[in-house]
Amino acid sequence: MRILTTVNELRAWSRAQRSSACGEGIALVPTMGALHVGHGSLIRAAAAARPGRVAVSIFVNPTQFGPKEDFARYPRTFKADCALAEREGASVIFAPSVEEMYPAGASTFVEVDGLSERLDGQSRPGHFRGVATVVAKLMIAAEADLAFFGQKDAAQVAVLRRMVGDLRLGTAIVVCPIVREDDGLALSSRNAYLNPGERKQALVLNRAIRRVEALVADGERSGSSLIDAARGVFAEEPEVRVDYIELVDWETLWPVLAAAPGTLFAVAAWVGSTRLIDNAIIG
Repeated sequence: MRILTTVNELRAWSRAQRSSACGEGIALVPTMGALHVGHGSLIRAAAAARPGRVAVSIFVNPTQFGPKEDFARYPRTFKADCALAEREGASVIFAPSVEEMYPAGASTFVEVDGLSERLDGQSRPGHFRGVATVVAKLMIAAEADLAFFGQKDAAQVAVLRRMVGDLRLGTAIVVCPIVREDDGLALSSRNAYLNPGERKQALVLNRAIRRVEALVADGERSGSSLIDAARGVFAEEPEVRVDYIELVDWETLWPVLAAAPGTLFAVAAWVGSTRLIDNAIIG
């Protein structure tokens, strides 16, 4: 497995692969490193779709972090990341420097108006501007026809789908299911921040999701009732601070009054100093 560090190297690799594979496309798995089993599932799915033509990016993107967020302490485990990626089927690692992705004087950014201010975007101003910009750069550099993301980042998926459609980038967004620990906690690189007590408290996110799913299965459709039920579950862990509990249309991220097939139920909360997210696609 090769490690590439420049856009020109990644683009040359992509074009060589498509030429040798009679034009078949490239799969891209964008990550910020600190890879875990959830990332592994994305890489495996990409390798099944485009065997031998999978690029995994490892880049902690500074533009998607706010001034008081965890950019400096975000886990960086490059050697272990490369080993996991290779084991799961990556063909190359793209590990650029900040200067490679944002050349001196760079002033071009991608902003998906509207969606970028909803859910996580409301809590983290500028976050989705940074995400959309770096993912667009990665898609263009890799000339990928498929890009793989996890459902856990459902709001991000909605923003990127809109971006790809608006810009006609030609890269299809593939969404893979949330991967969870045995006790239900959604896998996240930020779980490493949790101490044992916080790790136990963090399970309340999954319990709230499961409660809502059970109510929907029993016939409940009222958005306010589902949200109230989730708030009741969060009340069991008073030290966990709720950021949002929302029932939204997954395409627009606008709140909806009633659950319908494909509706997104999403939660975010602070457990200690760590912000975690989780969700379920209703129906």
